[in-house]
Parts: sequence; C-alpha cells; structure tokens
Amino acid sequence: MKKLILVTSPPACGKTFISKEISKALDHVVYLDKDTLIGLSKQIFAVANEEYNRSSEFFEKNIRDYEYDVIVDLALEALDYDDKVLINAPFKQELRNKQYMKALKAKLAAKKAKLVVIWVETSIDVVHQRMIERNSDRDTWKLENWDEYISTCNFNRPDEIDDPECVDEILVFKNSSKEEFEASIKDVIAKLND
Repeated sequence: MKKLILVTSPPACGKTFISKEISKALDHVVYLDKDTLIGLSKQIFAVANEEYNRSSEFFEKNIRDYEYDVIVDLALEALDYDDKVLINAPFKQELRNKQYMKALKAKLAAKKAKLVVIWVETSIDVVHQRMIERNSDRDTWKLENWDEYISTCNFNRPDEIDDPECVDEILVFKNSSKEEFEASIKDVIAKLND
C-alpha cells in the first residue's frame, strides 16, 4: 500500500537527519523537506519589506500555511508516481487539528495511500544545543528569545494522531542520544518496510 510518511516534531529535534536516514534505507521513496521552501519565503519577507523572522505575526499570517499547502500538494502529486513519500516538517498546528488530519487522510484514501506519522521525541536540552550547533538564521530569534520561544513549543505527542480517523499508523522515534537513535532507526525502518 502507498504511504505518506510525515516525520514531525518541534524544530531542532533531529527531523532532517532522521528523515534523510529513513529515506536512504527505504526503496522508492520521494523525500520532501519543507525547509526547501524557505528560499521563497525569504523573498516574500524581502518584497514585503519585513524583517526575516519565521516566528513573527507576518510569517504566521502570510507564509506559514502556504508552505504546508505546497509541500502536501507536492506529496500528493508524487504519490501518483511512487509508493512512498516522506515529508520532513514540524506540522505543529496541523497534527493538533482533527479536521485537517481527517481531510488529509481522506485525500490519501482517494489515492489508496495510508498516513504514517513518525513523531520524534527529543529532550529540550538536546534541542537547545542542536539549535546552537546548526547556527541557522531561521533560529536567530528563537535563540535570542529562548524562554519566550520554548514556552510556545509543545513537545508532547499530539493526542489527535492517536485517533485512527486521523492517522493510520504512528511511530515514535526517540532521539535524545546516539543509542536512542540507533534503536529507533532499526525499529522504524522495519515497520515502514512491512
């Protein structure tokens, strides 16, 4: 059966590395990273003469949801040509919205595909260190305003994704240490190859 795989968590939990490692281990997978759209988003900030801040009201109102719409549309189209599509993106609002998730699952059902969510669990201390180490301009505001930023993040697995009306399968990927990563990658790959 076809699968849309969402690798998701708050930022800096290791989604990108995990997504790439999973994609390398699977046969015939289309890998999509929402961060690829950042170049377009930066241009929107520039044209609008707005400060580049992916935590701003401007971003939330004018860019954020469109990035998700585009990456999901690309994934749905890719499922016409391959059996597995993996999206690397936080989906922090979408996963907690039952209507959104049910609508996505219905679109996938029309393509005879199932929805698999891989929830990445990483400790907040590890997230903070990774954000510092990756030294990305998308994190500048977050690091400069860490307490404010982290208070807006929800590291708890969304209850909504445990609902079979929203998600066909959920896999938890523990990623706070090398040992957790190694155990989780084996488990997840085995389940995705079933």
